[in-house]
Amino acid sequence: MHASEEEVRRLVRRAVEEIGGQPAAAAAAAAGGGAIAVGADHAGVALKEKLAAHLSARGYAVRDCGTTGSDAVDYPDFARAVAKLVAGGEVAAGIVVDGAGIGSCMAANKVPGVRAALCYDLSTARNSREHNHANVLTLGAGLIGEALAKQIVDAWLETPWGGDRHARRVAKIMAIEKERG
Repeated sequence: MHASEEEVRRLVRRAVEEIGGQPAAAAAAAAGGGAIAVGADHAGVALKEKLAAHLSARGYAVRDCGTTGSDAVDYPDFARAVAKLVAGGEVAAGIVVDGAGIGSCMAANKVPGVRAALCYDLSTARNSREHNHANVLTLGAGLIGEALAKQIVDAWLETPWGGDRHARRVAKIMAIEKERG
């Protein structure tokens, strides 16, 4: 019996985590394998700052797209900034935080090549990566606390793309994007 390439990757990732104590995704990012872009509006800035520190402590390179203060700002500006970095291949993934996570998700999904997902628990985080190949995570700072947000981020980043039957569905999503013209 032969293992698929994805099965081998999962086994190697798990072995690296067990040996090194650092998630394989974090190790790859720390070694230049990709950075994580973060952004937030005024309602999400405090949680964004905590998540950026959490990501840095786990070995990720973090690109902060703002905002940095509590003055009212518009979430589409920050969702777009993060999404453009992801779509342009400048970062491996993006995380955007606003009050509910909904508006940022909608805005990020307008950028071609982005598959943003609003996640509010570990199941949605894992599903969005494994089934939908999400490359931008949005969170609602008014709906989840810091501890859960960190767990969601970790689960989201550590969950590999499932491919196989899901690839056909993601291809259909991307085909809809091309129809928009």
